[in-house]
Amino acid sequence: MKKKASAKTFGVIGLGRFGMALAMTLAKGEKDVIVIDENESKVREMRPYTDYAFVTSNLNEESLREAGIQNCDVVIVCIGTNVGVGILTTLSVIEMGVPRVISKALSTEQGAVLKKIGAEVVYPEKDMAYFLGKRLISDNFLDFIHLNDSVEIRQVRVSGSASGKSIEKLALRKHYQLNIIALERENKTTIEIHPEDTLREGDIISVIGKVEDIDAFENQL
Repeated sequence: MKKKASAKTFGVIGLGRFGMALAMTLAKGEKDVIVIDENESKVREMRPYTDYAFVTSNLNEESLREAGIQNCDVVIVCIGTNVGVGILTTLSVIEMGVPRVISKALSTEQGAVLKKIGAEVVYPEKDMAYFLGKRLISDNFLDFIHLNDSVEIRQVRVSGSASGKSIEKLALRKHYQLNIIALERENKTTIEIHPEDTLREGDIISVIGKVEDIDAFENQL
């Protein structure tokens, strides 16, 4: 797999409940995703979403390189109860030079080992996979609270066309049906938002609205 010059490439190793949900979230976010699992039926389930879905029962460096894991910007190791395989696979991916390696841990002891070898650690449930996928999809995406299937409170970093505009001129309510509920600047947060307030590059605004409307605003940035 060849990396695109302008887009991050992700690898997901292990298609259990967490890995499958994460890979689906990334693929539906139109990201290039390499997925690897020993279960052929799970890999087959991912093939409508990515051209890079591979079945392998041996997660050694050779098989990982054949799948193209070394070309990824971010790899998430989602191996389940086989702690030893999870740690060894994580180590292999780190030694291959992947810039960011995230690994699933089932215990604090396992997490401590993974951190020592240089991985970021998550202690996931299925919902956590959705949140992690959303964070990885957008560079502007800082944090959010998922209220229901269609509404979120999300933090967005001000950049591009929004920088230098007043709240009134930005007109988020008019154009995107969004409301700004907080503004963070230089590590100080205020909830007193005025129409004449001017946004600066790097400000963080908390907005509430429908998911698709917030996505549209982020894409416009």
